[in-house]
Amino acid sequence: MYDVSTPVTAPPTAPQISVIIPARNEEASLGTCLESLVAQLGVEYEIIVVNDQSTDRTREIAATFPGVRVLDAAPLAANWTGKNNAVATGVRAARGGWLLFTDADTLHLPGSLARALLEAEQYKVDMLSYSPEQIAVTFWEMAVLPVVFAELARQYPPSKVSDPKSPKAAANGQYILVKREAYDAVGGHAAVSASILEDVALARAMKTSRRKMRFRYAADAVRTRMYRNFCQLREGWTKNLALLFPKPGWLAVLMFTWWLLGWTALSLAVAGLAWGYWRTIYLSLPTFLLFFRICKAKFGNGANLASLLCGPPLFAYLLLLSRHMHRKGTVSWKGRNYDGTKAPQGVTLEDRSLAGRLS
Repeated sequence: MYDVSTPVTAPPTAPQISVIIPARNEEASLGTCLESLVAQLGVEYEIIVVNDQSTDRTREIAATFPGVRVLDAAPLAANWTGKNNAVATGVRAARGGWLLFTDADTLHLPGSLARALLEAEQYKVDMLSYSPEQIAVTFWEMAVLPVVFAELARQYPPSKVSDPKSPKAAANGQYILVKREAYDAVGGHAAVSASILEDVALARAMKTSRRKMRFRYAADAVRTRMYRNFCQLREGWTKNLALLFPKPGWLAVLMFTWWLLGWTALSLAVAGLAWGYWRTIYLSLPTFLLFFRICKAKFGNGANLASLLCGPPLFAYLLLLSRHMHRKGTVSWKGRNYDGTKAPQGVTLEDRSLAGRLS
């Protein structure tokens, strides 16, 4: 079914890295993810897939890869999210000095695992997190994702997250490489067991304990396609957005108003109702500024244009929906319901920060 001609074999000694993949109903993407991981060279590693009560072929697909250890998640206890519980199950079986937490919808470029370890060691950090290149295929993905990631990059600049003097803390749960000793010292996922944004909470715990972090955009290492249709996209961002931005309602109004005024002014200019060269330029300026802001998310031209066309109102809708669901305490993800009225452990209500899935 999958090409496993170069299977991973367990090294006789403890591996340098334990790759842990929590997987719940991931049959659409897990095979491709594992293909990219078993082909990694230049470092000793093990791969652990934790099947989180999947009802599809997730476990069966993982089992077709020789050398990949497949575990079943421990029973879900109170005050634990499903992902945290699955990751903790994998950690208990891990033997590596470094832990890589990555998602089943990621694609790892050749040699990226060895390069990530080298980068972490060169910068002498305890946690290295990558924001993957986001693959957008459908119109909804192209319209929404550039706005979301542009705003996240603006709210939480990677340079500040990586600065020990800055209070900004962020990580992207799609790729977190962390030293096992540091992970255990801050309590691991048990310390953030109820957090919906476990990557943020773990990053904050690292910074609070004065551990060094590095966070960056990493199209050279990992790619991901987070959502494959609008329903998945809406559920995923409804779960996250109200926690990622301190004032989601205000941001929703700002983005929608900016988009509306920009397009209204540009329409007037194009229609010839704005007489004079400089007046035309002036009326067109808000739209161009919005476009440049969106471009900072590093998507392609097609996605940037789709996002400029209708991304901000969709983003505003998702922000308000997320705030509403969190206030009601009706946040859901992959068939499980969580109390969205509680701030994640390690994240204050006043200063919620990212990662990505940056990510």
